[in-house]
Amino acid sequence: MAEEVAIAGTNAFAKKRNPWGVFGLTLITVGIYGFFWWYYVNKEMVELGRAKGTDELGDSPGKSLAALVPGFLIIVPPLVSYYRGTQRMQAAARLTGAEPVNGWIALIIFLVIGIAFAPYLQSCLNNVWDAQAGGAGAIPAAQSASAEQAPAQPAAPAEPPPAS
Repeated sequence: MAEEVAIAGTNAFAKKRNPWGVFGLTLITVGIYGFFWWYYVNKEMVELGRAKGTDELGDSPGKSLAALVPGFLIIVPPLVSYYRGTQRMQAAARLTGAEPVNGWIALIIFLVIGIAFAPYLQSCLNNVWDAQAGGAGAIPAAQSASAEQAPAQPAAPAEPPPAS
C-alpha cells in the first residue's frame, strides 16, 4: 500500500510508492501499470509545482502520457517524455531540498534494464515527497518567527550630562 503525503500548499496528495511494487506491477501487467504510474507521478509533480509557484514541474500530465501511448509508434515522443520527466523530477528535488535523480544513472538504467527505470525514478521521487512533507528546504520555524517580529525599538537616548 502506498503512503499518501499531503503536498504542502495544496489540497492534493502524493503517493510514496514502493519501488519494488512499481516494478512488480509493471511486470505483472506487462507494462500497462507503467502508463498509469507515469500519468500519476506527473500529476503529482504538477501539483507540487503549483504549490511552489512554478511551471517547471510541468503543466499537463495528459501530454506526458499521450507521448507514451500513441507516441511509441514514432519512437521519439516517449524518449522526450521520459527525458523531460526526469528533468522535472530533478527540479522537484531542487525545490524541496531532496537528493536529485541522477540523469546518467537514469539513462543507463533506461537503456540497459528498461523495466527498472520507473522504480529508480519512484525511489528518488519518494525522497522529494519526504523532503517536502518534512519541510526540507523550508525556513525553520525559529527563523520565520524572528523574521516576522517587528524591528526592535531603538535604545532610549542616554541622559544628557549634568550641567556644571
